[in-house]
Amino acid sequence: MMGIRYCCCLPLAALAVICSVLPHRAAHAQMSNILAPTPTENVKKDEPVTFSADQVEYDKDKALVTATGHVEAWQNGHVLRADRITFDRNTGVAAATGNVVLLEPDGEVMFADYAEMRNNMKDGILKDVRALLQQNGRMAANGAQRTGGQINEMSKVVYSVCNACATDPSRPLLWQIRAKSAVQDLEHKKIEYYDATLDMFGIPVAYVPYFWHADPSVKRMSGILPPVLGNSSNIGAFYGQPYYWVIDDQSDATFTPMITSRAGPQMDAEYRRRFNSGYLVLNGSAGYINDSLQGSVASTGQFSWDDTWRYGFVVNRASSADYVRDFHLTSGLSGDPNILASQFYLEGFGDGAYARLDSRIYQGLNDTITDSQLPVVLPRYEYSYFGRQDSLGGRLSVDAGAFNVIRTDGTNTRRASLALNWERPFVGRLGDLWKVTLHGDAIGYNASQLENQPTFGNTDNMSAARALPQVALDFRWPFARNSGAWGTQLIEPIAQVIVAPQTGDSQNWRYPNEDSLDFEFTDANLFGFNRFPGVDRLEGGTRANVALHTAWYLGGTAFDGIIGQSYRTNKDYLFPAASGLQNQVSDIVARATFAPSPWLDVTYRTRLNPGPISTHFADAVASAGVPLFRVNAGYIYTNYDPYYYYQQAPPPPASSGYYVPRNEITLGASSQWGHYRLSANVRRDLATNQMVYVGGDAVYEDECFIFDLRFYRRYTSYNGDNGATAVLFLLTFKTIGQFGYRAL
Repeated sequence: MMGIRYCCCLPLAALAVICSVLPHRAAHAQMSNILAPTPTENVKKDEPVTFSADQVEYDKDKALVTATGHVEAWQNGHVLRADRITFDRNTGVAAATGNVVLLEPDGEVMFADYAEMRNNMKDGILKDVRALLQQNGRMAANGAQRTGGQINEMSKVVYSVCNACATDPSRPLLWQIRAKSAVQDLEHKKIEYYDATLDMFGIPVAYVPYFWHADPSVKRMSGILPPVLGNSSNIGAFYGQPYYWVIDDQSDATFTPMITSRAGPQMDAEYRRRFNSGYLVLNGSAGYINDSLQGSVASTGQFSWDDTWRYGFVVNRASSADYVRDFHLTSGLSGDPNILASQFYLEGFGDGAYARLDSRIYQGLNDTITDSQLPVVLPRYEYSYFGRQDSLGGRLSVDAGAFNVIRTDGTNTRRASLALNWERPFVGRLGDLWKVTLHGDAIGYNASQLENQPTFGNTDNMSAARALPQVALDFRWPFARNSGAWGTQLIEPIAQVIVAPQTGDSQNWRYPNEDSLDFEFTDANLFGFNRFPGVDRLEGGTRANVALHTAWYLGGTAFDGIIGQSYRTNKDYLFPAASGLQNQVSDIVARATFAPSPWLDVTYRTRLNPGPISTHFADAVASAGVPLFRVNAGYIYTNYDPYYYYQQAPPPPASSGYYVPRNEITLGASSQWGHYRLSANVRRDLATNQMVYVGGDAVYEDECFIFDLRFYRRYTSYNGDNGATAVLFLLTFKTIGQFGYRAL
């Protein structure tokens, strides 16, 4: 008989009336007698509660119902468990003893040695309470009183999200909050502490008379955030106090007033909203520098019109570069320490097609950048299409575009362009791979102030159109061999022949140059119709590009390399001096990647003068080690500095910085073990024998705490300063908040 359990649904007022283990035929009859109310009893129309127990007894004289043995009651996600529950029908009080467990719908679990509940479990008293909250939260108290089912008032409270030591549970937790009393507000989802002390490793480190934080089950809640404080060489000591406001389920705002000892007050405000079709972020700030009111705007938004089209904007503007520098607003703006970029755009995605219409404006943040020379793009349009395979086995691709670039001091350019490309691959009988490509570029220009930067042409105004047809034949013949235990080897000769009219270097002063400024000859652009980015500078003439590609794959070891060269029928002075492409025989370009295992990865790129052999370009990146200790290194060398090429009409004079080689090295190391992470990096200019920057980061992170210490030193001058040093440390107590200090 004891192996049989009975269950039933009862009114909440009959909390303690649980199905008992009785003779099968008599169980329901006795249960009906127990539940039958007295004539004067006011029966409440509550939702039913389902109960179960091993045994139930009823004392008619005292009107007591006693359920024992695995007692459990549940309703709408609320579950109450105990070894024994006694229900007094006269007072409506249910007393639970022995392993009392109360499970809330939000996942919170409360344990107690004794619980006395009334008013349908909305009110009650619990002794020796322990609670499991979300996000690993744990709370313990000597006692708790529940009022209205929404407020838990507790005494002698301890809260933490830290796990106890597995080998020695008696050791103090990494951190915990101890309070004389606390209130858990279940309705407003927050926990308030009175006379609270923060302990770390059992040692008190901070005291506050009053403190509160959001319940761990809450993702967002209005309230004061941890302060922002530190010291800066530009604005002195500063203190900012953010306030976070949850407006509704779709939007919020953060306000951060700041006071400084040197620059005056500052206010930063950010508004965020999520829509069904997109999102919106609006940020603005205002402050004082040298008694002058300054400000910034950093806003972004993106919205979907339908499944094909979407539109958006990015706005980043500031009243001055010094304001951005002094208040360290770069990360909140564009993220680029030199330029603020703003744009408005409309873009569409089709079957193999893409279209975009946008306008852009830029603002310089570096004293070496003149705003009047920066372009205003108003507007720009681009379209790309990649077709399906046609009846001849080829594919057509189309790239079209148009833009209008305006400068106060510099070339104003209006341009329309069209590029057509048709290619047809073939496979030979011996595994040889062929491809025929027909390519054509057509560009129309209308420009003014052409004699100014960045073109430095020989006339003021111009209108012209030009076209360049080209045809290419590509050949590849991969030879692969499976050597069993020795892996797979690959040898692949590659050749490309391009026939096109000669273009010459007159382009440098006849046409504007807006999109072909950034140039570097490497293995990455050895093959192709135009080694210049964009179409403002077009490479022409008959030329041949050849290379040898090799690879070896052995288990987890991989080697991949390529070496090649370009040949042309005539010299081409369109390319900058020292670029490696002016002569009929180009520099030799090569790349090698070696990855013998996950703990070693090396890539080296180079460009060599064909005779006598000398290095014109070198770029090396290496990483070695395991997570416990890993090092990385980088090296770059060029025999010229491309940043100075377009400061005057080409070619640059002998005194130009263009002919000063770049020679830099970077080194870094990192280590990760257990909860600890360390990293350090350094960059040095070998040409000037000066440091560029050094930095380091030390982090400890576990389930409840993060400590982050960062150091950064910049040796280069920025807007006339003498470098900068930054020290930052952050203490993050999970579910509580983040506290830190910055010395800048």
